[in-house]
Amino acid sequence: MDKPRLFDNHGRIINYLRLAVTDRCNLRCFYCMPEEGIDYVDKDDLMTYEEMERLIRVLVDMGIEKVRITGGEPFVRKDMMPFLQQLSQIEGLKKINITTNGTLTAGLVPELKKMGIHSVNLSLDSLDRDRFFQITRRDVFDKVMQTLEALLEEKIEVKINAVVMEGKNMEDLFLLAEMSRTRPVGIRFIEEMPFNGAGAQSPRLFWDHRQILTYLRAHYPDLEKVQDPPFSTSQNYRIPGAAGTIGIIAAYSRTFCGTCNRIRITPQGMLKTCLYDAGVFNVRDLLRNEATDAQLHDAFLSALGSRAKNGFEAEQRRWENPVGESMSTIGG
Repeated sequence: MDKPRLFDNHGRIINYLRLAVTDRCNLRCFYCMPEEGIDYVDKDDLMTYEEMERLIRVLVDMGIEKVRITGGEPFVRKDMMPFLQQLSQIEGLKKINITTNGTLTAGLVPELKKMGIHSVNLSLDSLDRDRFFQITRRDVFDKVMQTLEALLEEKIEVKINAVVMEGKNMEDLFLLAEMSRTRPVGIRFIEEMPFNGAGAQSPRLFWDHRQILTYLRAHYPDLEKVQDPPFSTSQNYRIPGAAGTIGIIAAYSRTFCGTCNRIRITPQGMLKTCLYDAGVFNVRDLLRNEATDAQLHDAFLSALGSRAKNGFEAEQRRWENPVGESMSTIGG
């Protein structure tokens, strides 16, 4: 029997869930949250592991094939490894990926490999210890690099996520791109977004995807375009002969919305059918009100039946609640 397939009202297949397991983080990256942090969700308001596992089983039955575990920083939540082990046993779930800042992860990498974690996105905005500290407000650069080495040693696919920030890490565009020459990693340069916990604002994007590509081509005139994977959020390139690749993610320009195959669940259980929407309905509340699997199924179909065409439309729909929350509360 063929596996079900899930579509939105624009005919886009939905087969990818980004699940944020916590809003807590041990870094204070200025593009994500204020230096003093944010008001964290009470523990009882977070989805439990049992609720998240049931949710994923329902969504896998509907057509979800890939789950990315995010935060906050997922590994600050207690008992994360047993939860990942449970997820790895779900029939029909083809890929489990993780996004992490790498500060707590190095010693866990062999176990992650054994349970079949497909890939890890590692947040690393600078290869310079001082710049790293200025961006994250924490002195943990060595721990992140230890995680990178451990992932490469275990041959887990690694993508390095670097937000491009005027006056903060411009020197690192070249340094990170150079890393792709000798290391089998995907370096992904990301446009800065307005999810920094500072409230509603009119952000100015100093470096969009075009400017990033122009900068890279100035240093690498022979930069090659490579085939983008299906549903890719990044435009991908390679320095000739390099072991790794370089990607550019137009996260603020939102050029990839037409092929978006993902939905998000926040730590409190709010479904977001687009990063830029204000949330559609609360899955946690349905679960705690003893919704049946069929009721959950219908709720997701209804939400996807009125999904915004792109991130700009999603943002326009929330005019009374403008963008300004911390990415940590959404799921990075």
